[in-house]
Amino acid sequence: MDRTKEIAGFLRSRRARVTPEEAGLPADGRIRRVPGLRRDEVARLAGVSTEYYTRLEQGRALNPSPEVVDAITRALRLDDTEREHLTDLLHASAQPPHRTPARAQRVRPGLHLMLETLSHVPAVILGRRTDVLASNRLAREVLTDFDALPAPRRNLARYYLLDPRARERVGDWARIAAETVAVLRLEAGRYPHDRQLADLVGELTLQSPEFTGWWNDHRVLRRTHGAKHYHHPLVGDLHFSYESFQAPGDAEQTLCVYNVEPGSPTAQALQVLASWTAPETTAPTG
Repeated sequence: MDRTKEIAGFLRSRRARVTPEEAGLPADGRIRRVPGLRRDEVARLAGVSTEYYTRLEQGRALNPSPEVVDAITRALRLDDTEREHLTDLLHASAQPPHRTPARAQRVRPGLHLMLETLSHVPAVILGRRTDVLASNRLAREVLTDFDALPAPRRNLARYYLLDPRARERVGDWARIAAETVAVLRLEAGRYPHDRQLADLVGELTLQSPEFTGWWNDHRVLRRTHGAKHYHHPLVGDLHFSYESFQAPGDAEQTLCVYNVEPGSPTAQALQVLASWTAPETTAPTG
């Protein structure tokens, strides 16, 4: 990806969403040809020259100080994730291009055991690029059987955007899919030379009608917590409150647990689903 275009696209998209009124700027009577703030207005709010901000937005101002990044963050009303993304983009643009060696991610046995211990709710471990590194039985029943896929195809973004069954099974599909694209956007800023991520983005661009529009929004998102709704063909609607945690000792692995209210219809449905799909056991012979 062209880092200069990435910086320009991100900053333009962020200033386009802030109106002069929201920024506390007085009306100047000029005709506005684009939505949001102009470059000179962002520069004024950030306390830098228009020339400097223009160079920054064009990717020509390398290594801005933390103070300047903070000022731009305040002017554009960036949240913590957006500020991190901007810092990633600016840092990457100042570094010579290099290729990050591909390193296969492995889930240690203790985390596999944790997934199996969480037998009453779905749980997955995600790696870089939303790769599904491990999943428990209920996760494979509620979403899809990732273990049945070839290892290179076990990816949450690919499932949401390219698997036709996901549109039927995932409640509020457009929101969930768009949020997943925003997660990929954040990773693209952090790992600008990840060839597998670039290949995934290319695949989604070619095969998903909605992907390009969401990608060009330059929205970034970190997995934390939220609500998800699925429709299972056997037990009907399932409502979850998910929580995400960085795996201890590996910041590039995320444990996602789909919690349910005890005694709720979803909890009861999961019990039924677990009993129906439990692996058969062979009775011991005397």
